[in-house]
Amino acid sequence: MATTNLIEITPLAAERLESVLKDQNEEGSLIRVMVMPGEHGGVQYMLGVEQEASDDDVVIDANNVKVLVDSSSVELVEGAEIDYVDGLMRSGFVISNPNVQSGCGCGGG
Repeated sequence: MATTNLIEITPLAAERLESVLKDQNEEGSLIRVMVMPGEHGGVQYMLGVEQEASDDDVVIDANNVKVLVDSSSVELVEGAEIDYVDGLMRSGFVISNPNVQSGCGCGGG
């Protein structure tokens, strides 16, 4: 288990993550970032809650929130940012990563 700053977590996202953990009686838990291959060569991200880190996890400590990434996904999340968007048409966590291509340009991505 290593600690690093692979992912940036905006202050608003950290505040919302802390709020979600508190609302679910999970204060002190860690947020797991899961990376899955997407269609057309991109990736999809999902967030989950864990009680503790595994031996092969990398721990990101940012803005009072601890985020876990398994060691095999580190390259896929390096440089990513977790933000929270609160808008009329869309509200929720957004993970953006300028290092990962999304879509293939074929109209289906």
